[in-house]
Amino acid sequence: MRVLVTGATGFIGSRLCEALAADGHEPVGLSRNPQSAQQRLPALSNAHAWSPMDGPPPLEAFGGVEAVVHLAGESVSGRWTAEKKRAIRESRVQGTRHLVDALEQLDEKPDVLVSASAVGVYGDRGEDELTEDAEPGSDFLAQVGIDWEGEARRAESFGVRVVHPRIGIVLGPNGGALQAMLTPFKLGVGGPLGSGRQWWAWVHRDDVVGIIRHAIQNDELQGPVNATAPNPVRQREFARALGRVLRRPAFMPAPAFALKLLLGEFAQELLGSQRVLPERAQGSGYRFQYPELEPALRAILESGR
Repeated sequence: MRVLVTGATGFIGSRLCEALAADGHEPVGLSRNPQSAQQRLPALSNAHAWSPMDGPPPLEAFGGVEAVVHLAGESVSGRWTAEKKRAIRESRVQGTRHLVDALEQLDEKPDVLVSASAVGVYGDRGEDELTEDAEPGSDFLAQVGIDWEGEARRAESFGVRVVHPRIGIVLGPNGGALQAMLTPFKLGVGGPLGSGRQWWAWVHRDDVVGIIRHAIQNDELQGPVNATAPNPVRQREFARALGRVLRRPAFMPAPAFALKLLLGEFAQELLGSQRVLPERAQGSGYRFQYPELEPALRAILESGR
């Protein structure tokens, strides 16, 4: 199968392309710098130039493509200035609009578009158990998620099956959310964020890749699919598990007010609670490689997997 991937050199995209190539598929990338993408990621069979904000990708990139995986988007991490929020929103909403505009022009369309979304679509929900049928939230990231998914869903009107993996806090080696957490723990000053009572919808990167591949192959899967581990944990439990794996203390809390001073509005995404459950992934037969947090952390930090 030939699979077109946006964000191919990113934290999730690079692992996805490696996994596809290892199974004999042909990943093709869309990248601002296609030559650099192919040098950095030998798994790519080809790469085409595309800047998501500038318009639709070149139609020749879709030749022979049976599936499209859309992962490109501005990172949400860091202090949210007005410019940062604009980039977060437009890279997702406008970028997806341009991609779907290109799909609409094709004489032979791919079978499926797997267009990334995020658990941020649910907002801060306390103790609620959140399956894919839960109502969306109303904050900034929730509205971005609603509009982002809406742009992708337009492809259904011309016969393309659309799946939205709502991705949680992705853990993996050499990048992602875990990388930013390691330094304070290694220095012995790690601990919970705020009260630590908030639920974190974590997921190992290999399971995100697995759910994306499952979505490509499973013709009955459509719409939102929570790409999170089946056992979310409270943030203080996350901190304790990370401390155990690193053999470091994990009792030094980062007060909520300090996080808000440092990160502004983005701090609420770390302090908010999302108890997300992957009901549709499991119900359609996906088997998690890393359903429990501590084995996932050990695989990453002790074995580099």
